[in-house]
Amino acid sequence: MAQLVDGVRTMVTSEKQGLLVRGAAIVRRNLRYLVWFYLLNLMFAWCGARAFSVRAHQTLDHSLYADKLLHGMDVSVLRELFALPEFGATIGSRVPATLWMVLFAAVTVLLMPGVLLGYSSDHKISREEFFRACGHNVWRFVRLAVLFAIVTGIVAAVLFGILSAAVNAAEQASHERLPVLLLMFGFAIIFVIVTLIRLWFDLAQVDVMLRDQGAVRKSVAAGLRALRQNVAWLLGSYVVIALAGTAVLITGLFLWHVIVPPSNVLSAFVISQATLFLLLTTRFWQRATAVGFYVRDLTEPAVEVQSAAAGMAVPAAQ
Repeated sequence: MAQLVDGVRTMVTSEKQGLLVRGAAIVRRNLRYLVWFYLLNLMFAWCGARAFSVRAHQTLDHSLYADKLLHGMDVSVLRELFALPEFGATIGSRVPATLWMVLFAAVTVLLMPGVLLGYSSDHKISREEFFRACGHNVWRFVRLAVLFAIVTGIVAAVLFGILSAAVNAAEQASHERLPVLLLMFGFAIIFVIVTLIRLWFDLAQVDVMLRDQGAVRKSVAAGLRALRQNVAWLLGSYVVIALAGTAVLITGLFLWHVIVPPSNVLSAFVISQATLFLLLTTRFWQRATAVGFYVRDLTEPAVEVQSAAAGMAVPAAQ
């Protein structure tokens, strides 16, 4: 019995590593997409933070508050800064940041079909193929994004409502640690469920792209079937990548706190941007894992026929 359990564990570990390695190879082969998205993200973030930067300069360039924020982060000073009349209402800074964030999400939806086409190909696709795929699938991906937002919003609202009610009930119990333990367990469950939903719609996007599927509901159903039949391998891969991203975030914050002097803007920029680049890498790694799984393990002949009919060359799986 012990040998059987060890054999199953070895098989699961091997399959999971296969998906992870396959996805990492796809990302490495198409590194230019990751770099371009990082640069877009950096540019949009700079534009979104511009309003706050202008207001802060107007106030701090003529105030002693700047010294307390330059040589350390004093939260009370920062709070007082926001309350100064000359700084203005914070909504003036939040609105541009929100608009640029929404714009980046829209650009991601627009360009993701080309990325998935490149991920599924065994050669470097041309710019014409990339943008043809983007234009051909943009409305389909918009519909998928709307469906994802609706499903995730409803599920998250229900789960957080249940968790809040359970924690409130646990606070009435005599066990002091029960609310904290319940909260941690609830967050873990919510994380797994939300990851499953993201994985489901990632597979749906790949199905829309590679099958040239106009009816996105069919791709949503196909993604759900594929996820249900291979949930252990796919979820395990996504969770491992997400944990790697968490480790990157913790390491970046630790390095920022330990080795970056408060007044050294360049070091802070390098550490923060390296952390953000690696976090973006984990998301692209997840998508590449979904593409690698789909191309190898799902109906490859149908992918080739449908893609050829759409005029987009998608080669056979490696």
